[in-house]
Amino acid sequence: MKNKKIWIVLAIVLVLVVAVAGKGISAYNGLVESREAVSAAQSEVETYLQRRADLIPNLVSTVKGYAAHEEEVYTALANARAALSGAKTVDELNEANGALDSAISRLLVVVENYPELKADTQFINLQDELAGSENRIAKSRQNYNEIAQAYNTKIKKFPTSLFAGMFGFDAAEYFEATAESQTVPTVNFD
Repeated sequence: MKNKKIWIVLAIVLVLVVAVAGKGISAYNGLVESREAVSAAQSEVETYLQRRADLIPNLVSTVKGYAAHEEEVYTALANARAALSGAKTVDELNEANGALDSAISRLLVVVENYPELKADTQFINLQDELAGSENRIAKSRQNYNEIAQAYNTKIKKFPTSLFAGMFGFDAAEYFEATAESQTVPTVNFD
């Protein structure tokens, strides 16, 4: 009888160990899958940011034909593109993207001073491409933030939080609006 009780206790302990191990493996695999989804979404944002950055030289060369003396704007654009290409983290991408947004805004101010440029077909096409890129970037950032939120929620929920802490799953950073985007642009038709 005593021997039978020992086997029952051992069986219960074994079932519990298998259940905990199974939950741990499942949690770990779910975390890996979620982290990879965050990485894929971040790559999508980076791809669209790079696409926009690749459009900038064409836009600049079109504008240069009309406004050759606006060298500081061209330099700011080149520096911002370089920073975007070298960005590794979401914070670095946000910062570089803010600089690029600012430089593009200054370029568009230059464009306002040249009415004949605004009518140039190549410039209009490039501007349309840039607008399309901006829409893709906004959508991919939204998608990234949704995936990052799901991942961050998952690593904070019990009991998955135990496994997340054990295996070094850190929270994903969000793409956030830059300080420059909080300022309403001034449009002057004088």
